[in-house]
Amino acid sequence: MKILVYGAGAIGGYLGAILSAAGEDVTLVARGAVYDAMCSRGVILEGPATGNPAPIKVRAVRPGEEKPPYDLIFVTLKSHQLPEAAQHVRTLGDANTTFVFPQNGLPWWYFEGLDSKYRGTPLKTLDPEGVLARTFDTAQIVGGVAFKPTDTLAPAHIRLADSPADSLTIGEVDNRLSDRLQTIAAITGNAGWKGAPVPDIRKVKWTKLLSNAVWNMLGVITQATPTQAAGYAPTAALALAMTREVIALAEAAGCALAVDAEKLVADVVKRVSLPTSTLQDARAGRTLELGALSDVLLEISALTGVAAPNLSVVSACANMVNRRIIEDGAGVRLVKVT
Repeated sequence: MKILVYGAGAIGGYLGAILSAAGEDVTLVARGAVYDAMCSRGVILEGPATGNPAPIKVRAVRPGEEKPPYDLIFVTLKSHQLPEAAQHVRTLGDANTTFVFPQNGLPWWYFEGLDSKYRGTPLKTLDPEGVLARTFDTAQIVGGVAFKPTDTLAPAHIRLADSPADSLTIGEVDNRLSDRLQTIAAITGNAGWKGAPVPDIRKVKWTKLLSNAVWNMLGVITQATPTQAAGYAPTAALALAMTREVIALAEAAGCALAVDAEKLVADVVKRVSLPTSTLQDARAGRTLELGALSDVLLEISALTGVAAPNLSVVSACANMVNRRIIEDGAGVRLVKVT
């Protein structure tokens, strides 16, 4: 099978590296310093168990140098990067290509084919001009949720944290347990990242969003890792209020989550203390992935009439940080004062 990983950040770099090490016919699309590092030495995966002691050689190309069509394309861009890249990515496949989208947060196709009074409602926060909806046929889409804590230390140098929950969870838009899900799961599983087909990918999306919408946003405005924020009583209390609001919004959107909000927050202090991907982006001066993790929840709040005051305030603060990053062209981080 001819595989393409489009987007060579932490998750894309990790996926492309392990597939390469497993002998798959895989190409990574990268830019700038990441492309240079991949071509010169390969990808370094630093981790206690799933790491690799030596750089993994990979086949990397820049956008426009791909050799389509590909059978399987993992689109590992951030959600806010999808509309701009959509038409080019679509040209890299044909009518038989499967596109896997493992972005954090909710997908633009969330209400497509859903048995809900909101069926077919577009999420403007995620696809403001409708480019994604026009470009990709939902029959060719597989939704994904990446469970793998990662941290980028340098271009194509990725630090991994091992967790019992590590998996690439995948599901069809129409919730079928299809043969292609089993095929994708076998490919990633053989490479060392458990593939987990599920009959309701939307519920898994919400489950991870319970974490991302809270800890990623709090991290941006406090510069704290989840374990640090959860270990401080005032931010832990705010996190609990935000978690309860996400649960209420999920239920209003047709997805009841049988979770204990207090336990979810309390358990965060047991995690490995890595900065979230959004905090990493803030420190590096990269545009933040707020649409799918925060802003979309406010859109669902307006759609369903379920109030989310704490999410709204934290989202406003995170968007202000993002505005400063874009306007100032600089990262946001704590500076040691001597």
